[in-house]
Order: sequence, then C-alpha cells, then structure tokens
Amino acid sequence: MSDRPLLNRRLEGHGSTIFAEMSALAVRTGAINLGQGFPDTDGPESVREAAVRALRDGRGNQYPPGPGIPELRTAVTEHQQRFYGLNFDPDTEVLVTAGATEAIAASMLALLEPGDEVIAFEPFYDSYAASIAMAGATRVPLTLRAPGFRPDLEALRDAITPRTRLLLLNSPHNPTGMVLTQEEATAIAALAVERDLLVVTDEVYEHLVFDGEHTPLISLPGMRDRTVSISSSGKTFSFTGWKVGWVTASAALVAAVRTAKQYLTYVSAGPFQYAVAEALRLPDGYFTEFREDLRAKRAILGDGLAEAGFQVFRPQGTYFITTDITALGEKDGIPFCLGLPERCGVVAVPTAVFYDDPDAGRSHVRFAFCKQPNVLAEAVTRLKGATLRA
Repeated sequence: MSDRPLLNRRLEGHGSTIFAEMSALAVRTGAINLGQGFPDTDGPESVREAAVRALRDGRGNQYPPGPGIPELRTAVTEHQQRFYGLNFDPDTEVLVTAGATEAIAASMLALLEPGDEVIAFEPFYDSYAASIAMAGATRVPLTLRAPGFRPDLEALRDAITPRTRLLLLNSPHNPTGMVLTQEEATAIAALAVERDLLVVTDEVYEHLVFDGEHTPLISLPGMRDRTVSISSSGKTFSFTGWKVGWVTASAALVAAVRTAKQYLTYVSAGPFQYAVAEALRLPDGYFTEFREDLRAKRAILGDGLAEAGFQVFRPQGTYFITTDITALGEKDGIPFCLGLPERCGVVAVPTAVFYDDPDAGRSHVRFAFCKQPNVLAEAVTRLKGATLRA
C-alpha cells in the first residue's frame, strides 16, 4: 500500500466529533451528560403516535419522494407563513433533508466551488467546518467575543473579498446563545445584497428565543432569492434521532441544493416525515410552553453554575450556556472538561474546539440545559460540591 494518507486531505483535522468523544466519556464514567445537545425526554406523545400510525399504515416504509412527502412540505410552508408571514411553494421551494446537518452539507456542496470563501460566525457548529472543507472552499471566521458575543459588522464588511461567495450564519447561535437583533439582521442582509453574496442560515433553534425575537434573514429586503433557510424538527419537538430537517428557498436555490442532496441520503425518515407534518401544526400553546420550560431550565443551570464559581454568559436562545473557567483558576477548557467527569461526575464541552483560533475560546466551556429539572439540580449539586478550583 502506498504512503498516501487514506483520508482525503480536505478532511484532515475532522476526526471524531467532540460530541461523540464527550458522550463516550459520559457513558464510561457514568457522568451526567450536559455536553451533547439532546433532550433526555421525548417530545409530544401525539407526535410519537403519529409516527406509529404512519408505520402501521404503511406510509413512508418505502422510499418517500426525493424532495420529501407533500404533507410535510406543505406543513413547512404553513409554518413559515404562520410564524413569519413568508410564502413558499411546497412543490418547488421546500426540500426535506436528513436533519439540518445534511441540509448544511448539501448547501455547501451545491453552492461552492474550490477556492470560494465562506464567512461564518466563530465559534461554529463543527459540521460547518467539515462541510466547507468537503466543498473545497475556505472558511473565514467572524469571531463572536464574550460577554455579549455580538457580531462585529465592520469586521464582517472587512472580511469580504472578491472570493467571498457565501455567508453561513446561525441565529439563535450555537454555542453562545446569541440571537441577532433586528438591526443586526437588517445590516447583514443589506451587506449581502450590496456585495451580491449568497446566505445560508441555520435556524434550528428558532423556537427557543428567550430574549429578543428571531428574524429570518430570508424575510428581509433583497434576501428572498439569495438565502437558503434551514431548520429541523429535532430541536423544536425533542425527537433528535428522527433527523428530519428542511430547506426553504427560491426554486432555483432549492433545485441546486436538491441536486447535491439526492446523492447523499437520497431520502430518509419516511414515517417520521408524516409525524413531523403533524407536529408543525401543533397549536401556539405548544411552542410557548416549550420555550418557557427551557427558560426555567436555563435558570436552574445558569444560577447553579454561577454559584459553583463559573462566569456565566446567559444565552438569549438555544439550550446551551457558555461559561468562563478563569475565575476557577483554570485557563484551558479542554483538559478541564476531560477531567470534569472524574472530579464531579458531569460532562461538558470545551468550546475551543469550535474555533479556528482555539485561543479565542480557550477558557470557555459549554453546558446543555435541555435535561429534566432533577437532572440539572443533581448536576448543580455535584458541581457545587466538587473542588473545581485549580
């Protein structure tokens, strides 16, 4: 066998995800896993039963249509109209994907050429870096800095070059919990129009905004034909294992993304698509109650982390809290998180792994609060009772 590395050089440095590593550590040590962002309870029983009905009725057990079942595509358009006043054609402007992660990957593969530049908020969800790399493009970070993690719009303007093709934006933002203001979203949209850029928006936490309001960039002037809007059911309905996501965009952009997507999974989650179609039509009370439940959990964990000595940056959205461990006498989140399960039986994620420049987030650690209140309370008790100071 030749000495050539087996792994494509574009994927160097993209081995096991931090989520897989930390979740394995939680299993091995029996620690409470506040690292990976998945709930520890299922979503609405009516939605789960809808999936069971679909299975029993033989709906979706064979290949569903490539773009997604008509019922779900229609439900997605109804959702966009109901919450944002946006109108989409379910036949040409919606694409169902295997979660938002596939939607992001398909968008990068479809819309980028080797040598293109992509500006993304840093820290970023790790699949962004891998998807951009697989497309042969170059990642250009726009660093969000504590305590507010606001985007520097002048730095964004300065980062745009003749090679910039696309902005990959995430709001509500994982892992910092930042939510773009109306003014920031409007300014970014105006810049995209001015510089003729495409925009891909990851909006999976759209229904988890505690402070402020979610503004889809696709709703702003000049953005309808240049924005790929991505969301999914996993975070909103607490069925992350179903992996049902979607793209809404102009017919031309959806056609481009669909071309790449059809050679990834082709189709997925047939019976679950029927269930998610019903979930998207749940009454407003569900979405309100869901948000308020997570708001209460944010308080439990946020207050507890502060009492344990962490500097807490309270998120405006998502279900993650970013903290700084400097006050604990620690400087590096990676060894801190690797040792935390043994020290107190809790798993967290070092956010340095979400940066191109790890030093920008070296002392930051992310905790997930999408867990049952008693689990969060126990985690807080363990953190407060442990010797965390270096």
